[in-house]
Amino acid sequence: MTVKPTRRVLVVDDATIYRHAISQILSSESEIEVVGTAANGRLALEKIPELRPDIVTLDMEMPEMDGLETLHHLHALYPEIQTIVVSHYTEEGAELTLRALQLGAVDFVTKPGKNCSLAENLQFLREQLLPKIRQLKINPQRRAATAHAPSRTIKWLVEKPQKKKRELIAIGASTGGPRHLSELFGQFSPGMRQTILIVQHMPPLFTEKLAYQLNQVGTVPAKEAEDGEIITAGRAYIAPGDFHMKVVEKEGLRRIQLTREPPENFCRPAVDVLFRSVATVYGQQAVGVVMTGMGRDGLKGCEVLKAGGAPVVVQDEATSVVWGMPGHVVRHGLADAIAPIDRLYEAIRMFIA
Repeated sequence: MTVKPTRRVLVVDDATIYRHAISQILSSESEIEVVGTAANGRLALEKIPELRPDIVTLDMEMPEMDGLETLHHLHALYPEIQTIVVSHYTEEGAELTLRALQLGAVDFVTKPGKNCSLAENLQFLREQLLPKIRQLKINPQRRAATAHAPSRTIKWLVEKPQKKKRELIAIGASTGGPRHLSELFGQFSPGMRQTILIVQHMPPLFTEKLAYQLNQVGTVPAKEAEDGEIITAGRAYIAPGDFHMKVVEKEGLRRIQLTREPPENFCRPAVDVLFRSVATVYGQQAVGVVMTGMGRDGLKGCEVLKAGGAPVVVQDEATSVVWGMPGHVVRHGLADAIAPIDRLYEAIRMFIA
């Protein structure tokens, strides 16, 4: 029987109530060990050599050394440690979180509202935090060892990529997605003609900040999608948090449709919803892309894309933070190519005439 490695966690937060609450939640899991707590980044960095955590839960707003400065030091000194940001659900919190994800944090959770009871606070944090910690890769051989350099190989699962005039690239991402989306946007060719539609699992405010961030990268203008707007070639549209995004065709024009239909795969926006609509409107004129992420969202959508003649490209396991979403697509035989993040657009381009 395979024994899962214990996840050693250091909890960093200046608020005693959150240090206690997060520690209590994590300690309830047999595969998680809370090895210590710290009230700010300076104290956390002092404790790490002795405690040797695999994961740090990191508050952003702390005295003496805040979350962003702490992340800079963590990345430089302990690149093997994975960080989950614990953020306030505010505009400032969203902006700090996106900056933290760019610096190397692998994921984030939001703190509950002030009007919640202690029991509601604990349940809210528990539902967000535990699944994310369970999914993170842990090296059981040596916790202090840095990850191996990822392979730069594109694995082709078709004999020869079929190049066609394709008008749309539909992308689904979750855990680890914001930083990897920025890397992908940096690879896009100047003057590219394809429209890009993105579902990234994030709440409102956070998707707005992500759209702004992607708009600063590379050559493709990016924005948070609006209901009813006409889809324009050479632009990127990000699904707003808490809204499904679809493509519809009305009076010969292709438009964005945002809906509040029930979540799918526990997600809204959901990748499956976007991919199904893309298959209906674009058929083989689209390319589906599934990037790093937890869960199975995108799997059913890829089935529909493939049935309509669209190829599917997925991010490889070595460069994914979590190989849940892309891994399910591969295991179900739906991927045409598997590529590391730094060659993902190269693989996509092989299907575009």
